[in-house]
Amino acid sequence: MPSPAASRQETNTVIVGAGQAGLATSYWLSQQGVEHRLLERRPALGGAWQDRWDSFYLNTPNFSLDLPGKAYAGSEPDGFQPRDATIGWFRNYAEDIAAPVELDTAVTRITPADGGFTVETDRGTWAARNVVLASGAFQRPRIPPAAVGISPDVLQLHSHGYRNPAQLPDGAVLVVGTGQSGGQITEDLLDAGRTVHLSVSSCPEAPRRYRGKDVFHWIMQVNVHGPEYGINALQVDQLPSPAGRFMCNPLLSGNGGGRSIRLRSLGRRGVRLHGRFEGMHDGDPVFTDDLAERLTLVEAGFGQRLGRLSDAYIKAAGIDAPPPEIPDPDDWLPSESGARLDLAAEGITSVVWCTGYGLDFSMLDPSLALLDEWNYPRHLRGVTEHPGLYAVGLPWLTKHISATLPGVGPDAEYVAEHLASRSN
Repeated sequence: MPSPAASRQETNTVIVGAGQAGLATSYWLSQQGVEHRLLERRPALGGAWQDRWDSFYLNTPNFSLDLPGKAYAGSEPDGFQPRDATIGWFRNYAEDIAAPVELDTAVTRITPADGGFTVETDRGTWAARNVVLASGAFQRPRIPPAAVGISPDVLQLHSHGYRNPAQLPDGAVLVVGTGQSGGQITEDLLDAGRTVHLSVSSCPEAPRRYRGKDVFHWIMQVNVHGPEYGINALQVDQLPSPAGRFMCNPLLSGNGGGRSIRLRSLGRRGVRLHGRFEGMHDGDPVFTDDLAERLTLVEAGFGQRLGRLSDAYIKAAGIDAPPPEIPDPDDWLPSESGARLDLAAEGITSVVWCTGYGLDFSMLDPSLALLDEWNYPRHLRGVTEHPGLYAVGLPWLTKHISATLPGVGPDAEYVAEHLASRSN
């Protein structure tokens, strides 16, 4: 339960956010004997998983439920956990590690002061020697500015606010974006009998299982052990540009025991596929007229990057794995896919924007001057340029899986050790 509001309190370290990154950091700070508090804006624990839709399942298998001091110990390591069970798992973890959480406490400003920081919240002020930014990768729902050109008669939701098909008015639905949220919400709507139009982005499709294992097993291995064999492509210093930190994850689902999502298969089931959303013209969405090329690009994406890295790791590590599966050729295309969609004529009454999230560090006082052009804190392994200010749980903090459950713990441990050495 949240503590009563106070005008000013003190602690050695404030952790902003009590999701997976904040809790992992709390665990390691407790191991180091560092006094701290987690300030969580939500009224209940469970992090961003509470913002997922009703039918959501964790996209990574149960073996990925791995935070410091608590690895998955159930009987279904290759299974997939539903949303509410995942939320419960985090709440149990917070209780197990006795995380000192202040719920319903939103941080509004972090200002340097007297060798530390003043942390203002909507429930009082904290003085702290250190601050750890652990508010996660899902901070600010991103909707294209052109959305203002859609008629007010059409309901618009970001995936952040989507919960189930019954939430939407009767009629067809336009889903924009084919990352994991876009693919899964499209399936949710399709299963409910809704007519769905889907704007295809460039996120790659991927096999749910690859060479005898769930594909996330190989992604984890390349991230964690790849450098031991000279395979460094999933380490942050190998990114071709800072923009790579925000690239799409593979188009996968944990529903139905875990499965791939294939766009052509959705099309065969009746989903109307369109190119990438470009903007609005006279009240109607306009798309790129390149659906055939786009589908080919999406299908080739895994083999060109993650599949190739997995193969290289398997070979270098001498792992006895089945050969790569070669999918059957598929050249299906819809009979029509125009570059413009008449919302009224198609009976479209709602749009679900599955267009991702932007980082939001607006609570940082401008005097800190820590953010790059992507609103990403400048840092080295989570240690920012300002003494005493740290970041954990961001995409590609140190490697590809830094924002995932098995990736956040090692980053949090390094930050906690650095912080503890500074506090001694």
